[in-house]
Amino acid sequence: MLKAGVLGAGHLGKIHLKLLQQSDQYELVGFYDSNAAASEAIEKEFGYKSFPSMEALIDACDMVDVVTPTIYHFECAKKVLEAGKHLFIEKPITHTVEEANIIRDLAKKNGVRGQVGQVERFNPAFMAVSHKIKNPMFIEAHRLAEFNPRGTDVSVVLDLMIHDIDAILSVVHSEVKNIHAGGVAVISETPDIANARIEFENGCVANLTASRISMKSMRKARFFQKDAYISVDFLDKKCEVVKMKDAPENPDDFAMILTNAEGVKKQIYFDNPDVNSNNAILDELESFANAIHTDTTPVVSLKQGAEALRVAMKIIENFKTV
Repeated sequence: MLKAGVLGAGHLGKIHLKLLQQSDQYELVGFYDSNAAASEAIEKEFGYKSFPSMEALIDACDMVDVVTPTIYHFECAKKVLEAGKHLFIEKPITHTVEEANIIRDLAKKNGVRGQVGQVERFNPAFMAVSHKIKNPMFIEAHRLAEFNPRGTDVSVVLDLMIHDIDAILSVVHSEVKNIHAGGVAVISETPDIANARIEFENGCVANLTASRISMKSMRKARFFQKDAYISVDFLDKKCEVVKMKDAPENPDDFAMILTNAEGVKKQIYFDNPDVNSNNAILDELESFANAIHTDTTPVVSLKQGAEALRVAMKIIENFKTV
């Protein structure tokens, strides 16, 4: 078992502590949080061992899980990697692209693995259909949330939209060509509502909308490709696959047949896969343990995390020009 520790014991950090303790892939050694009073309360309530310093925790671990506010990611990750320990780090990977590239290089230099916590990659609805998404040419994603002060230290792009950026980059195997975006700050000092249009070199277009001041929550994405439409509801963990094929000469009475302007007939049918319930955070943590044990590339590598951040920052930079 890998000895694991958590840096940062806030809302998400507590969840990671609980799941690492439950996992049969890790031995939870404890945590470090700069808030001494909160650390003492957590240690007393849950029994997790609180370490006196970041360095002391890192020294006791094989893998360190960084769940601090984004602004501290680089400092923490740098110490973890320089100590030769494996790194799991929440999204976004760092505060700047330059920092993300340094983290990538440090992991390679020290021969350790790193994974970014892009939890939607482990959403069971997305996992059920991701292998069916092949060469999509138009993508539309909406990620809407009710206002929550937690997370407003960063733009809505880094808070919410980056989930969809990462998911889209994982299925569109092409370089980004152009980005057009706009954002509005309503409550926070940074944009609370944002829209981005990402154009890829292969002709694919992705239209993303994110809001953290909506009346109700929504996390949906739709993928359009030749002869198929695929939808993913990340919130309700549902998916739908609608396909088209040449209509048979003698379709049955219940067949859905469409005829285009040229008279070509197509049959529409559903190919919905089973969605298996899971704990996405536990799965991403355990997938990282598997990558370490098998010396393979993690599902969401530091390289992918850095690329998602690069695209996100390009979107934010675009705000200044509109």
